[in-house]
Amino acid sequence: MASAAEQLASNLNFSAFSKAEDLKKRIWFTLGALLVYRLGTFIPLPGLDPNAFAQAFEQQSGGVLGLFNMFAGGAVERMAIFALGIMPYISASIIMQLMTSVVPSLEQLKKEGEQGRKVINQYTRYGTVLLGTMQAYGIAVGLESGQGIVVDPGWFFRISTVITLVGGTMFLMWLGEQITARGIGNGISLIIFAGIVAALPTAIAGTLELGRTGALSTTLIIAVILVAIACIAFIVFIERAQRRLLIQYPKRQVGNRMFQGDTSHLPLKLNTAGVIPPIFASSLLLLPATVAGFSDTTGMPAWANTALAALGHGQPLYMFLYAAMIVFFAFFYTAVVFNPKDTADNLKKHGGFIPGIRPGERTAEYIDYVLTRITVVGAIYLVIVCLLPEFLIARTGVPFYLGGTSLLIVVNVTLDTVAQVQGHLIAQQYEGLIKKSKLRGGKRRR
Repeated sequence: MASAAEQLASNLNFSAFSKAEDLKKRIWFTLGALLVYRLGTFIPLPGLDPNAFAQAFEQQSGGVLGLFNMFAGGAVERMAIFALGIMPYISASIIMQLMTSVVPSLEQLKKEGEQGRKVINQYTRYGTVLLGTMQAYGIAVGLESGQGIVVDPGWFFRISTVITLVGGTMFLMWLGEQITARGIGNGISLIIFAGIVAALPTAIAGTLELGRTGALSTTLIIAVILVAIACIAFIVFIERAQRRLLIQYPKRQVGNRMFQGDTSHLPLKLNTAGVIPPIFASSLLLLPATVAGFSDTTGMPAWANTALAALGHGQPLYMFLYAAMIVFFAFFYTAVVFNPKDTADNLKKHGGFIPGIRPGERTAEYIDYVLTRITVVGAIYLVIVCLLPEFLIARTGVPFYLGGTSLLIVVNVTLDTVAQVQGHLIAQQYEGLIKKSKLRGGKRRR
């Protein structure tokens, strides 16, 4: 028997959407905010020679800069005011999540509800400013070290660059919070999503141009498209997959009334870590190549040059380390964001239990056992999705934007946004039903 929410969801259509005035306002606000973000990625930093920087970026586009450029929507290759993007905020958020699991005072704040979350969010903002300042200063020094990139090097350029880039990051953080509160979807995720999607037409056009010039065969291009479609379908299937643990609640008496015991489910996602493992793994693997690109490699030992060559895209060592690090971060980040002991304590506090498992410590052990097993499946899924495009990139020269990390982000954000739109439409239909019932009740009284 379908629930009331499922019945309403099955009746959603375009007419229901056209009547949702609040939803349309939220969508227009989201689109307007994303348009502001895209405009900011084309405003360059002052004091740079664009031609010299374009040549320098071309030499480093295969390293970490290429990855950051993807997340920043092309702002890095133009060295725009949003070149730092939202990555400092994401890094600060991840650091705060790690610290809440280690520092007792922060863990206590996390358990204090809304007030504790506000304090943690404030700490995250401070961390964003600190990380952004360090990264912006590093960018300023790196630009000055380039040949002819900075017109007038010096402390004035460094200070202005730090203020501009950190200000751009803080503006994007504020814009993302506004989208979350007044728009549709998670604002931070949508900003990254907009940057990736904006670059996809160029990447697709580049692939088609390779086919026109004969660098790629038509059969290979069709195969790449089919692989991308298969990856998207696979990602949607796994991201929606859950392992549901049956939870039972005993009978309870309130006053003179006896309430029957209820049953529910504890949903555990197969991929609890999300897109964090491939992002961390690719960032760490691309870091040596980026550092080597900014330094003089002529004086490096032979073994160092050999190691750098082995860490190139498509190399066996790169693929092996990439897969191993994805698996490691999948387990590590899952352990950070999901605490089986807290879940077991909450179930015990509300009288819930898993059939056949004692409440408390045994329940926590069972949840951890199930979570470990499904995380194995999730880690294998991440490895497949991320390594398959890497083979295509290495063998065919397909643009970097068609990698597994970008596909994961795009599909996840799309699913989340569609779910929120559907939630707004269901809420509107509920409100309509409540209004109709009130009107009928008023007529009967008359």
